[in-house]
Amino acid sequence: MDEPELARNVAAIRSRITQACDRSGRNPSAVTLVAVTKTVALPRIRAVCDAGVREFGENYVQEALTKIGDSYLSAEPVHWHFIGHLQRNKVREVVGRFALIHSVDSFALAAEIGRRSETADRMADILLEVKLDPTAAKFGIAPEQTLLTAQAVLDIPGVRLCGLMGMAPFGSEPEAARPAFRTLRTLFDQLPAESRQVLSMGMSSDFEVAIEEGATLVRIGTALFGRRPPPD
Repeated sequence: MDEPELARNVAAIRSRITQACDRSGRNPSAVTLVAVTKTVALPRIRAVCDAGVREFGENYVQEALTKIGDSYLSAEPVHWHFIGHLQRNKVREVVGRFALIHSVDSFALAAEIGRRSETADRMADILLEVKLDPTAAKFGIAPEQTLLTAQAVLDIPGVRLCGLMGMAPFGSEPEAARPAFRTLRTLFDQLPAESRQVLSMGMSSDFEVAIEEGATLVRIGTALFGRRPPPD
C-alpha cells in the first residue's frame, strides 16, 4: 500500500467518523482517531502522519520503543498510546513514554504504574480496561467491579484516571456490538467528572457504532493499513 492510498484511507476514515457524528448529533472534533500501528513498518506510519494523523497506538513495548525513537516522527507533535496488555514487569519501560495507557486491567497494575510514575516524578494518564465479553479469555475488569476499582484507583498517587476502554465481543457484527458499547458508556457516565475525559471504544469493524454510542476515541488499524500478514 503506497502513500497516496494510505492518505485516501485516512480521508475515508475521517469521513466515516464525521458521518457517524452527524447521525448521533455530535461534533466530529470530539472524536480522536488513533492509528493502531502494531507490526506496521515505519515508512507507512510516516505516510499516515503526513496525512494528518497525530495519535498512534502500540500493543507491544519493545516494538513501540523503536517507533517512538524514530527521528522523523519525533519531529512532529505526535502522541503515543499504549493499547496492548501490559505486564507489571514492563511498566518501567512504559511510564513517561506514552501519552495515555489504555489497558489498565487491575488495581495492582494501576498501583505499579503509580509507583513508577512517582519515582520518575511524573503523572501517568490511564484508562481502566473493562471486559465486555464474558465468554472470551480476554483481560479486563468485570463491569460490575469497574466503578469500585475506579474509586480505589483515584487514590493512587502518580496516576490520573481519564476514563475507560473496552472491546466488543470478537467477531460480532457492528450492530451486535452496540449493547457492549452501551454498557461501557453507562459505566463511563458514572465516573467522577474529572475521570470522564476519554471513552476508548471502537475498532475498524465497529467504530461507527461506537461513535454513535459515545466513543471519544477510536482505535483503527486494518481500515487504515490493510490486514496484517499472519505471524511466521
